[in-house]
Amino acid sequence: MILNLFFLIISIAFIVVASEMFTNSLEYIGSKLKLSQAVIGSILAAIGTALPETILPIVAILFLKNSAHEIGIGAILGAPFMLSTLGFLMIGIGVVIRHLLKKGSFSLKIEEKTTKRDLTFFLISYIIAILATQFNHIKGIFAFVVIGVYIVYLYLTFNGRSSELEFKDNLYFFKLFKIKENLLSGFFQLIVSLATIIFGAYAFVNGLSTISQHFGFNPLIFSLLISPIATELPEKINSLTWTLKNKDILAFGNISGAMVFQSTFPVSVGILLTNWTITQNALLSAYIALFNIALMLLWVCLLKKINGLVFSINLITYIYYIIKVV
Repeated sequence: MILNLFFLIISIAFIVVASEMFTNSLEYIGSKLKLSQAVIGSILAAIGTALPETILPIVAILFLKNSAHEIGIGAILGAPFMLSTLGFLMIGIGVVIRHLLKKGSFSLKIEEKTTKRDLTFFLISYIIAILATQFNHIKGIFAFVVIGVYIVYLYLTFNGRSSELEFKDNLYFFKLFKIKENLLSGFFQLIVSLATIIFGAYAFVNGLSTISQHFGFNPLIFSLLISPIATELPEKINSLTWTLKNKDILAFGNISGAMVFQSTFPVSVGILLTNWTITQNALLSAYIALFNIALMLLWVCLLKKINGLVFSINLITYIYYIIKVV
């Protein structure tokens, strides 16, 4: 047990360091290609850091035998739940820390149109995913609909108006190894850091799995509550780092964009390859995710901004879910 705890700490360290390298390389590449902050945060960073929790349910569904569908569906639904609770909470923590240190505002600087688009597309795709459970005989149609929703989202984000990123730092590989700075070295650092993130996330999941089995957690609770904490560490750490650096558009987009991705591609896999039957606990997690995002969207529509107080709701709903299911 002590050895497992040690490996958990080491895997977290890997994820933290690799996430910092990932954001550094992504910002460098984005600035060189003159990409907007919406594209970098809501698409590139979101998909990149979402790979660990995307791979986990696919592996469970395709290769595991015992409780495979239960674990797979739990992991698919657990990702949006964790992002809508602990993921956004990390941004709130970053806002509070920088405000106390007098290094930034207590309000989050967002692009209103980009934020509304991300939150709206998540609500649309996730509601479709939940509705698919009631139409099992035609659920395959729902899978292709949510993929279509994401394609439309990609088109609008790439073609939408958003500010370009200003990058004034150096690649970490340049600082550490004196590798020449260019797009090739930027992509090399991106690939290395992403591979390290995935390795660290899976090491963390394996460690948590061993510990959860030791204490007798059932597969659904593990896939809904425990594994997403590990696999979504990259998004959480990236967003916390960006918030502390006052790069709020990237921080928020990393979480909101990941939610749109998680509610489309992994969901389509779950709909097509499982019976897509959602238990009461899993359904509650979906309702909480929808509630959190709907409330945040309403806040943005009414007040045109987000401050640190909003994210306290994300903590409250997470605690509520823990109390209900444990």
